[in-house]
Parts: sequence; structure tokens; C-alpha cells
Amino acid sequence: MRAVVTGGSGFLGSHLCERLVARGDEVVALDNFVTGTPANVAHLADEPGFDLVEVDVTRDVTVAGDVDLVLHLASPASPVDYLQLPIETLEVGSIGTMHALALAREKGARFVLASTSEVYGDPAVHPQPESYWGHVNPVGPRGVYDEAKRFAEALTLAHRSTHGVDTGIVRIFNTFGPRMRPDDGRAIPNFIRQALAGQPVTVAGDGSQTRSICYVDDLITGILAMADSEHAGPVNIGNPHELSMTELAEWIIELTGSTSTIRHIARPVDDPTVRQPDTALARELLGWEPQVEIEDALRRTIDWFRSEAQGPRLRARPLSASDTEHILAGH
Repeated sequence: MRAVVTGGSGFLGSHLCERLVARGDEVVALDNFVTGTPANVAHLADEPGFDLVEVDVTRDVTVAGDVDLVLHLASPASPVDYLQLPIETLEVGSIGTMHALALAREKGARFVLASTSEVYGDPAVHPQPESYWGHVNPVGPRGVYDEAKRFAEALTLAHRSTHGVDTGIVRIFNTFGPRMRPDDGRAIPNFIRQALAGQPVTVAGDGSQTRSICYVDDLITGILAMADSEHAGPVNIGNPHELSMTELAEWIIELTGSTSTIRHIARPVDDPTVRQPDTALARELLGWEPQVEIEDALRRTIDWFRSEAQGPRLRARPLSASDTEHILAGH
């Protein structure tokens, strides 16, 4: 197969490109490097059939030759990012999705939208099944991301019903693993970075709010299962292992062997109280469920952050023009 991955140098996008290449697919990764980095896919640069193209999908998505699969992951996903880039987030969810769908329509390719559990907002139903419509504040600070993804879902289904595009939607729940940015702002990289540095681990509010966390390897397996199916979705992809933010912080402090203590900070506006996927549909339609134990996954992620802090891959300078040109050259 030949696949196009928008947001291909981001956290999830880079793992997806890696897995596609490993199974023998040709991959064209598209990214404007606003939140992603060519360094995330540098190890794929010499792989036959892999190309990284710098492009803003809100401006244009043009790919020469045949395409079998379009996987649309382009979007700021961390609150730190989409709060700093609210208009860009809305544009990539609307215009960017329109362009990616147009590419899939032109090529007769299957299209998979990476949506999010944020479409459920601060849910009044727990756990959240795909049939739940959500509880979203459209004018709150998180609304730019929530509504961008909700619009992208509606646009995807409109292209399916109007133009016959073969589409699928996955709703991604909290995911973690290697290649997350230390300054990402999300709980796990934040807690790990602070614990490894011996700093206070900052937990928002009283820490009773919950999340269900999924290791990136399992998440990518779920996305590919959806891509290889004919199902329209939406389908939740996430690990139902739910725990409070205080429990997560304490667990990370223990696993890092840190002397850090917990410090409580103000809780963000519209921060969801609970979050847990109902994954019955993923099991039924895709035969998918997470396989990696959370403690093992946290250990792997901590080891990666520790090695990044000590090794050359955590660059003291931005990628130079020559670095980027080498990676963009692909194979």
C-alpha cells in the first residue's frame, strides 16, 4: 500500500509512519513542523519508500501518483499547543480535513480521521460509548480543539454520504510513550520530567480527576486495524485503565525512584472530571484491545525520557537547515 500521513512527524504520526514502513508500505509524511519535528522520523529517512514533505495541509494537499490510504493526524493536540494556536487548530480541523478528504476522493483511497475523546467534553456519561453526544463548552478555552474535531467528524461523514469516500473515524483517548515532548504540557510527560529532575510534581486541582491512559504501540495497532477495515466509525481507541491524577503522579514518582513530592496547582478551565473509553465496539468490529500493561508502558516511557535527557537526541539547538534538508530528502 501507499499511505499519506498528515502530521507525520508528530508524536503519534511518527509512530504510525514507523509501523507502516515496518509492514512494507510506502509512506508520504506531510507536516509543517509547528508541533512536530523532522527528528521524530529521522531514523526513517533512508528507508525505501519513505518521504517527508514540508507542507501546511490548510493551504494544499497534493501528492503525485497512486494513494491507497490517507491518515489525517495533523493538528495541535496538547492543551499547551492548541491554546497558543487556536486559529491554526480550527483551520487544520476544518480546511485541513477538507483538503485531506479531497485527496482521498481524488485517489479513491480509504480515509481515516484521527479524532479525539475530547469530543465528549466533560462527560455526563461514564464510561463514554460512541453513541454519547458529549458535553462540550464551545466557547471555553478548550473549545477550539473540541469543536475542530467535532466539525472534522461531521465533514468526514458528509464526504462519505455525499461523495462515497471510504472513510473511518477513530476517537483517540489519552496516549503516551516515547517521542512526547518534555514541554508538551500533558500530564505524563510533565510528571516524568519533573520527577526525573527531582522537582515537585504539579497536579492540577485536588488530583481526583481521572484519565484512562493508553500506550502508543497499542494505539497505533488500533488505528491500523481501523484503516484495514471497512468500518465508518466512530470507534473509541484507548485503554480503559482509569486512574486519578494523584495516583498517576504517585506511580511515576515511584517508578522513577524520585524524591519529588506532589504540589497542587490551579485546575484548568473545563478540565474533564472523568475520562474512560467504552471499547466494546473496537473489540467487536476490529478485534482490538490494548495489550501492553500500563506499568510496563510507563517504565518504557520513563526510560526513554531518561535517555533523552542524557543522550545526544535531546538537542541543545534547533535542527539546522542542513539537518532538515537531509531528513526531507527521504530515501
